[in-house]
Amino acid sequence: MALSQPLLPPGCWTLATYSEPGWWACSGRGATQPPPQSFTLLRAPRVSFADGLFVTDYFTRTPRKLSPFRSFASIELFHFHIPEDTVIAVWNLITFKEQGGTFGDQCPDRSITVYFRSGAPSVINPLHTHFPRDTAVPGSFALTLTWTLPNRTTGVFNVTSPLPGDWFLAAHLPKDEGKISVKGLYEECQYLFQPQLIVQRLVNIAVLYPGHVTEQSMAPHNRSCLYKVFVPSYTSRVLVEVLRCRGAEGCPLWLRVRAKAPPLHNSTTLDCREHTPCQLAQDLPFWQHWYYVLVEKHPGVPGTVSFQVTVQLTDCSRPSLARPPFLPSSASMNMPHSFGSAGGLALGDSPPPTSPNDTKHPVSIPVPSHAGERCWPVRPTLRNELDTFSVHFYIFFGPNVSVPPDRPAVFVINLLPVLDSGGVLNLELRLNVSSLCGENVTVFGCLNHEVPLTSGDNTSVTCETESLAGFLLSVNATASLSRLRIPYPQTGSWYLSLRSLCATEHGFEPCTNVTAEVYLRAYLSPCINDCGIYGQCKLLRTNNYLYAACECKAGWNGWGCTDNAEAFSYGFQLLSTLLLCLSNVMFVPPVAIAVRSHYLLEAAVYIFTMFFSTFYHACDQPGIVVFCIMEYDVLQFCDFLGSLMSVWVTVIAMARLQPIVKQVLYLLGAMLLSMALQMDRHGLWNLLGPSLFALGIMAVAWTARTIRRRHCYPPTWKRWAFYLCPGALIAAAAVLLYAFVETEENYFYIHSIWHLLIAGSVGFLLPPRAKPSRRLGPLPRRKGCGYQLCVNEQEELGLVDPAVASINSICTS
Repeated sequence: MALSQPLLPPGCWTLATYSEPGWWACSGRGATQPPPQSFTLLRAPRVSFADGLFVTDYFTRTPRKLSPFRSFASIELFHFHIPEDTVIAVWNLITFKEQGGTFGDQCPDRSITVYFRSGAPSVINPLHTHFPRDTAVPGSFALTLTWTLPNRTTGVFNVTSPLPGDWFLAAHLPKDEGKISVKGLYEECQYLFQPQLIVQRLVNIAVLYPGHVTEQSMAPHNRSCLYKVFVPSYTSRVLVEVLRCRGAEGCPLWLRVRAKAPPLHNSTTLDCREHTPCQLAQDLPFWQHWYYVLVEKHPGVPGTVSFQVTVQLTDCSRPSLARPPFLPSSASMNMPHSFGSAGGLALGDSPPPTSPNDTKHPVSIPVPSHAGERCWPVRPTLRNELDTFSVHFYIFFGPNVSVPPDRPAVFVINLLPVLDSGGVLNLELRLNVSSLCGENVTVFGCLNHEVPLTSGDNTSVTCETESLAGFLLSVNATASLSRLRIPYPQTGSWYLSLRSLCATEHGFEPCTNVTAEVYLRAYLSPCINDCGIYGQCKLLRTNNYLYAACECKAGWNGWGCTDNAEAFSYGFQLLSTLLLCLSNVMFVPPVAIAVRSHYLLEAAVYIFTMFFSTFYHACDQPGIVVFCIMEYDVLQFCDFLGSLMSVWVTVIAMARLQPIVKQVLYLLGAMLLSMALQMDRHGLWNLLGPSLFALGIMAVAWTARTIRRRHCYPPTWKRWAFYLCPGALIAAAAVLLYAFVETEENYFYIHSIWHLLIAGSVGFLLPPRAKPSRRLGPLPRRKGCGYQLCVNEQEELGLVDPAVASINSICTS
């Protein structure tokens, strides 16, 4: 199997198995009995399974070549999707080496860093550079792979109960010294990375319906039961309760609750032995997500444990009431976010299905009212897409927003799945100081993902709870502007809550009769500030996923090219530009020599090379000292073509061919070199091929001349000692510098030396003017017009017989 062939074909495979990893999906009376273990390899997962069935899915990606890290634009990004109800995800990380199409056993071991993040790509900083101001950096997992075999290594990364949805892997090699190598000069070591994902998900998990009791009996050999309940929008509290628990030792159960995925050991937990009643509450739950409830038996408890479990959802628009169990679902009501009062209808759940043997029935449980359970109207935003990752979110009747003193103003920003996670979410608040009426008012903004933060404490200025983290912004009369940037934001709904508080000697207190006015701007951009003047924002793609990243230049680093710790100064940029441009003046002596020797075509090529090399390097600079007279691609093509043509015409001129043959070779070389450069401008054979072919023509011509003259050509030792040998040595030194010494750090002076050496070698190698031949040419002819018939003079005098008279000559002009 070829190295580039993945171990599994790209795509998805499903393996259905019965197993017992630690919990079972329970429903009805009694727990599911584990059947005998068996497995079946399936191509599609659309099969009806029994309770307690685990389905294993396999996902793989095509191997990709890794690059040394310079910026996020140099990493390799892989996109996976983890289905719901997944209990474990295992990434198999395969890395192998290649060199010249074979195993790279001789390649050095280079560590490989892999990053994992759910919902959006990882925001990584392996060079420890500074992020732009007002930038929030989300966290991610990191893993470093080391080599266990000469040409292959494998790493494993396990995630128990992973969050469902999009997962992103980013991989790269460590930063190198930045050596500039000629393409094709030697076989490059390639490090290929292929991730594979294996997920095991539980099907047919029992669904709990709010306000209904589910009876359950846990057999001795079962350890736990797993349920899930859907939490709709406008829910301020989730209350899970275990009732009528009967076992050998009281109620030997643990109650665990977690959002989006099955609970873990560190999830919110309650020991039913120590708490009566056994109630576990979750305030400010995530909206429009599943909540998983795990009822787990204490280890070593004998016998069967029977219990009832129920869930109550508190509607924040009606904080004194629990959510009605038979309220139509949001999909059937087709209701958007309301502008109206908080006492309007809230979105609820659809009723559970009924059956003759249904063990679920409604139950009435008193739910205490909490001050923080009241929610306020959520104002939507209008999405206006201008370009890729260029989206503006407009507020109805905005952008100026009034923040009343007695309640928060809540807005929602919806980011589309996959499409919006590859950019930067920007938020800007600007306070209208004239609206404060002289009061010391501070407007606080909390940006939270998937649920708005509403606090019962009106003087609280935090945006975090035990299970919820957000971003805090504040503006006042002193600092009237506040910004927030979130690179690679998670998709879904982002809620912004604005509150106005007045500063007093005892802290912040609610304001009275002061309505602050705030200018709110929210938009999505590809990069932070378009990467500034020292960076370029690049739109990248991995398969069908688009994302943007900055590529910095002139020594600047960072996520937005704002870290100037290693930045080039203006003087350094000016010096490097002048060296690269003015070093081409060295072509003036070869031009003068060529004109003096009557090599006018060669002189024209040298002038072309000098002109375009100068302005190409003036346009190719990484900093702000840049001057472009044409498009960059045109200048680069002409510079490369001029360089190769200079070598070509110089060597052909040294061959001393007939003028017609030389001109044909010049024209043929120009056409072939243009074609080669259009195919690959950085290939080794673009420089080596024409040079070797021209040297071959010169060698044949010199050999033929040597054989004909029977002595070495060129004939004089002075030509060899003072011209050919120094020119060849200078050209060889230039090639060695270009191929083996040039790096990104020394480019500006090594490449300038390359210009000087190449131009100097041309001045030495260009042959002298051809001497005129010493053989006599045709005699000069008398100028005349037409033809003249010259008759013998004796015939004119009548001294000869006219019959024997002959034509003496015919003269032409």
